[in-house]
Amino acid sequence: MSDAVIFAISLGVTLVGLVISWGAYRRRGAGTGLRGAALSLVPLAAALTGVTEFFVDLAFSPVKWAGVAVAGLAVLLYLASGAMLSRRPAGTGGGKAAGDGGRGAARRGAKPKGAVEGPAQGADPEMAEIERILRDRGIS
Repeated sequence: MSDAVIFAISLGVTLVGLVISWGAYRRRGAGTGLRGAALSLVPLAAALTGVTEFFVDLAFSPVKWAGVAVAGLAVLLYLASGAMLSRRPAGTGGGKAAGDGGRGAARRGAKPKGAVEGPAQGADPEMAEIERILRDRGIS
């Protein structure tokens, strides 16, 4: 499409949007009218900056659609690899965890430092929970 046709279509869409925005301003107030006017100016701005021509070329170019498809495939493969890596068993990390001589397994069974088993005898369980939350966040 030529630049003049793209500009004429964008100008027409902008003018129709501004008329609708004027009606919204009269019925619903200044906030709605200004928002409509702002959105109505987007097609004209896109035509003046050349963004519209990019999208017109994209819509009618099989080579660009192939590029979009390849980019989509890349995103799909990346997400699939993330899902596969998150489901990997804990012992198959490859690095330090597998070669620590079993020390990691011994540590997994032990309680972490500062762990509390439960509320003390006769203590309020709700206060114990609040204290645990504060301790977890580093607030003493």
